[in-house]
Amino acid sequence: MSLFASINDLVSATRKKIRKLIAFLLNDSHDYYSSFYPGTQSFIIGKILNHLVNKISIDNNSLEKIKNTAPGSIVVFACKNKHMFDFLYFHTLLKPMNCPYPELSFDLRFIFLLPVKQLGRIILSHLHYFFQYFHFKDIYSSGYARKMLLDNRAGFISLIEEDEFYNRFIRSTPDPLFHLIELQKQTERPVVIVPEDIIYITKPMHKNPSLGDILFGTHEKPGRIKRIFTMLRQPDKIRVEVARPVNLKEFLARPEIQRLDSEFQTHRLRSLLVGILNRQHKSITGPVLKSRQEITEDILNRKSLREFLAAYADKTGAPLRKVNKKAAAYIDEIAANYSLRVINVLNWLFTWVFKNIFEGISVSQDEINTMRETYTKAPLILIPCHKSHLDYLLLPYVMFKNNMPCPHIAAGKNLSFWPLGPIFRGAGAFFLRRTFKGAELYTRIFAAYIEKLLYEGFNIKIYIEGGRSRTGKVLPPKTGGLSMIIRAFLSGACEDLYFVPIYVGYDRVLEEDAYLKEIEGGKKTPENLKGLLNTRKFLKRKYGKVYLKFDTPISMNTYMQEKGVDFKKSSDEEFSLFVKEFGYKLISAINDNTVATPHGIIASGILNCSESTFTKKQMFARVNTYMNHLIFHGAYLSDTLMIDPDNAFNSVIENFLSRNFIELADEDEDDITDTTMLIVKHNKRPVLDYYKNSVICFFVPAAYTAAAIIEIDRFKFDMQDLVSRYQFLQKLFTDEFSFDEEITAQEQISKALKGFINEGILVPDPEFADTFNLTSEGLRKLKWFAAFLIPFFESYMTCLVFLEKEKTDKYDVKERAKKLLSFGTRLYKRNQVVRKESLSLINYRNAVNYFAKNDINGSGDQARIDQYKEIIALLSRRISS
Repeated sequence: MSLFASINDLVSATRKKIRKLIAFLLNDSHDYYSSFYPGTQSFIIGKILNHLVNKISIDNNSLEKIKNTAPGSIVVFACKNKHMFDFLYFHTLLKPMNCPYPELSFDLRFIFLLPVKQLGRIILSHLHYFFQYFHFKDIYSSGYARKMLLDNRAGFISLIEEDEFYNRFIRSTPDPLFHLIELQKQTERPVVIVPEDIIYITKPMHKNPSLGDILFGTHEKPGRIKRIFTMLRQPDKIRVEVARPVNLKEFLARPEIQRLDSEFQTHRLRSLLVGILNRQHKSITGPVLKSRQEITEDILNRKSLREFLAAYADKTGAPLRKVNKKAAAYIDEIAANYSLRVINVLNWLFTWVFKNIFEGISVSQDEINTMRETYTKAPLILIPCHKSHLDYLLLPYVMFKNNMPCPHIAAGKNLSFWPLGPIFRGAGAFFLRRTFKGAELYTRIFAAYIEKLLYEGFNIKIYIEGGRSRTGKVLPPKTGGLSMIIRAFLSGACEDLYFVPIYVGYDRVLEEDAYLKEIEGGKKTPENLKGLLNTRKFLKRKYGKVYLKFDTPISMNTYMQEKGVDFKKSSDEEFSLFVKEFGYKLISAINDNTVATPHGIIASGILNCSESTFTKKQMFARVNTYMNHLIFHGAYLSDTLMIDPDNAFNSVIENFLSRNFIELADEDEDDITDTTMLIVKHNKRPVLDYYKNSVICFFVPAAYTAAAIIEIDRFKFDMQDLVSRYQFLQKLFTDEFSFDEEITAQEQISKALKGFINEGILVPDPEFADTFNLTSEGLRKLKWFAAFLIPFFESYMTCLVFLEKEKTDKYDVKERAKKLLSFGTRLYKRNQVVRKESLSLINYRNAVNYFAKNDINGSGDQARIDQYKEIIALLSRRISS
């Protein structure tokens, strides 16, 4: 018995000595786990990691989201799939930046990356624990994970992994998200989860996987070989994205989450995070691509469309087979043929072209980031202004360069000619007719195609103006396409829609000469192969810079809630009015984002001079006044104007001289000084008018207000004195200058008056509110603002003179505008029309439309004609005097 006792004492003493030895080796700490990464690795591994991190870039927007996590919060990074490189990338990248970086992983083990000494301590620690409790410890039950997170060590979790799900669901192993929820309930510090995604393939997935996808993994979940190959061969094509962090404290405070127990809260949290990462991924790659044939079959097999086709066949008496055949032909005529090969080739081609013809493309990265983040919520409807055929190419090019999918683009059927038609289809263009009038079947098929694009999650670009602006101004909205998109949304194609007003502007447009020809009554040159071949000459010229501005996306759900509309109870007339108001809101947003260029401001200074001959000093007096107005009202200025406006203006003057828009009165004069006399060429005024119109939207409210002040002919006036005339001018020029109906005339006048006070044109009356006094210099400067309206006054006056000489309803509107152009040209030759830029077919067309809508169609309406003539003549005389 004593022998057994001696042996037992010996074993006991030996175990104590072993435990003491282990405790000594472990530095009295048993907290050693292979899921903690201390960042110390071999020299070779460190070099490889640093090289890859430097090659794989992350944008500042993503970094800011990490840096801006609330101070004192517990930070946990989350990726969708279990990839060790995600952890290592963010650990290596963020550690030197003095911001949270992952150190503890809930799913990964770094056994082969740890130093031998660290690995030995981990083994001894776990053996020590095992000999005491006869099971291995984990980071949850030991409290290690909680301790590390509370000690400001950032964590890292994977959301989806087959083995981990099996362990949680079958073997009931701890769920990291469950642990985080329990931790949040026990601490006041917020737990912030940062969803991140490293996208190795930014191309959209195809519905049917290729052999390569089967062997090496899909674009969404590439296999290890594909990931390593991409990292080594094409690291610059890898995209790193960080989504908006999720505050767990705020998540748990939601009423619908509070009602659940922790297990189901965990499920909802995982679904939320996976959804965020899926949408983030889609905002880069775009939706899954289906073939053109699949899209066609999906559309034609829809029950609602089949019922419509059957009803249409009954109504028209045509055989259903022929109706179906016609419907399929219409889809073939309309549908895009989205191809990544075409897009990649065009990307290479346009990079070369734009580099040759432009001095740069100005675009805000913050605006692109906002647009991309919005796309994670719903499809985008891109609403750019339309000034050139290059608009079709520029916006998709900029989006593609900024890792966004190219949108589907609504293009006129005139651009579907060979060989451009097939190429444009491959780049995402779908074609539509100029008019849908009388084409019931075509209209229904086109609407079904739009609905299908939204259902699949594609972004769509439409030109709300209906066609290119030949005048430089943004045109009033044509609401047909907009109405069709909103109806598709209301039918349930998508949960929400975001409309993005976009300004696209050029220092100089390629179609300058063609526009001038059309404005002066020439026939539009049709788009064809011959015209395509002639574009080679454009590659030999420089056209300055291009400017893109993206406004804040407008949610259709939010807009409808603000308006309090319910289309289930609304009539067609109410829906049409809603779409029209929304269209004008979009146009107004585009105008608000217009970029003022030195070309537009100098052209305004030249054309608004009362004489054709003027000194540089006289012109610059106007230019400086216009610049002060732009700066005061916070207008967006081109880069050149912000850096060195004087040099920018002088460069434009030299450019205009070289292009014979203006000339020196003294041809022998070498240097242009303040006293240099300049002469504007009469035949070039319409070209200069195009550039002036590119910035005119900034000056229209001021011009209306200035004209109203000049008309009352008093040095002291009340703001209310101006409202009636302002509203008259706003209505008269509805087709010339769009405005947001949500902003009242009083608000616009008040804004203009503040600008005039800043410029020293007016001073507020010290005794009476909303009363102003005109300064001695004020009248002269008011005329500089009102002068923007003079060409339009001349066009509309010419229209009135023409109408009083013609029988009522002698010509239709289109023919009347052409006759009016000939009539105006005769008046110009007799010096009864002063400004050549007023001889504009577009101005005349707008004037005829306005007067026709107000029941002025010919000599039978003389009384009303005289009324308008009197007002326009008075305003023109006082502004020009």
